[in-house]
Amino acid sequence: MKMYSVATGLALALSCSLPATAKTIEIAIGHQSMCTDTYTAGIVVKELGLLEKYLPKDGAYAGTEYDISWSDYSSGGPITNQMLANKLNIGVMGDYPLIVNGAKFQETESLRTLYVAGTGYNLKGSGNAVVVPVDSDIFSFDQIKGKSVSTPVGSAAWGMLLKAMQDAGISQQDVSLKNQSPAVGAANIAAGKIDAHSDFCPWSEIMEFRGTGRKIYDGSQAGVPYLHGVVVREDFAKEYPEVVTAFVKAVVTAGQWIRENPAEAVALMEKWTGVEKEVLYIYFSRGGHLTLDPTIKDQWIEALKFDHKVLEREKAIPPLDFNAWITEDFVKSAYVELGLDYAAEKASVVDPSAANAGLPAEIWHARDGISSYPTLPEFLKAIAEFEATGAKLNATYVYDRTTGLKLFGKTAFYVHGSDGAYEAFLRKPDADARAAEIGGEVIDLPTAVAAFVPAE
Repeated sequence: MKMYSVATGLALALSCSLPATAKTIEIAIGHQSMCTDTYTAGIVVKELGLLEKYLPKDGAYAGTEYDISWSDYSSGGPITNQMLANKLNIGVMGDYPLIVNGAKFQETESLRTLYVAGTGYNLKGSGNAVVVPVDSDIFSFDQIKGKSVSTPVGSAAWGMLLKAMQDAGISQQDVSLKNQSPAVGAANIAAGKIDAHSDFCPWSEIMEFRGTGRKIYDGSQAGVPYLHGVVVREDFAKEYPEVVTAFVKAVVTAGQWIRENPAEAVALMEKWTGVEKEVLYIYFSRGGHLTLDPTIKDQWIEALKFDHKVLEREKAIPPLDFNAWITEDFVKSAYVELGLDYAAEKASVVDPSAANAGLPAEIWHARDGISSYPTLPEFLKAIAEFEATGAKLNATYVYDRTTGLKLFGKTAFYVHGSDGAYEAFLRKPDADARAAEIGGEVIDLPTAVAAFVPAE
């Protein structure tokens, strides 16, 4: 891992004789308002003015003006292109695009980026997913062979799709692979114009929530952590190291703000992005897909190296010197300045299968907000009672027995055991296997709720 000294960078900045007056530093940031895992370095920082809060204003920066611009992109690839063209200083993107970013810069003679902080992760890899039309007869990933599959090429979901196909022994010649943006892919799933679409967070949940798509493969099945992070042009970081540290401090603070009141946070993020708050709740609530954590863990470096090998097998990426690309100096400085323990957070890893064990199911009532239910029978009984009164329910949430991942109640498969117990599953094959194991039956949510309808 590259050790880049913030103090050395400051000396370089001072040697450039930053004047005490009338200097303007341009900070151009590329983010993705339709990618939840980038929000703590993108839309939240932007809308709450967190970067402005932490930008240096004294010493060498006394009298400095800042010109901050935010550019919104549909995936990480275009952000890298704009960084290469020196139109962006900072980029926020997912794991595979991050790797491509570092490799493409190192492929040039002189340009480089630095990976300076994470934004969030899911240890099991959830966030990416493959979705089929809701009425499709495809229920498992191996059934995509011979089908038309689209994905935003160059995105994290594209990388996951390649990994899943490699694991399943499916070559690119076995499918009709199309390059489609998230919005186009989602529209084609809704219209039944494509057999399957691989996309990143939160597009699969958007399709589930709107009733147009159904997951057949979750990123957790790939067995590789799903990461997002921040890259900065090295020339910018050398000239203005305190600005980069300020940006990372804003990322940390954005995560703290979301954790303090996720229901309030997702309501505001819905206004900023257009993504339904009920979808965002899947990611940002307690037990949600996303662990907000800017630290650079050793496991993440290994995961990124693994992802690079996945792309190498497809001959889709130049080499990448990870030691020259990754630096913890800025994120460590940010934690020190905020009075936080970097080492402790770096050592902490959240595993959904353990962390979410025993968490209650939830119902989001349109008028009364979110209520929790310790058991699935209590949850199903409450839905039946609400429906009997004509109450409007925004969403319901349960947890997958296999992975611990949070799911929409309406999209889960339920296993009703002979002892009367209920269990929820993300994937039908998992539910089928469990039902066979215990002599139960696989049912959907309406069927499960029907058993609890109050007697007239």
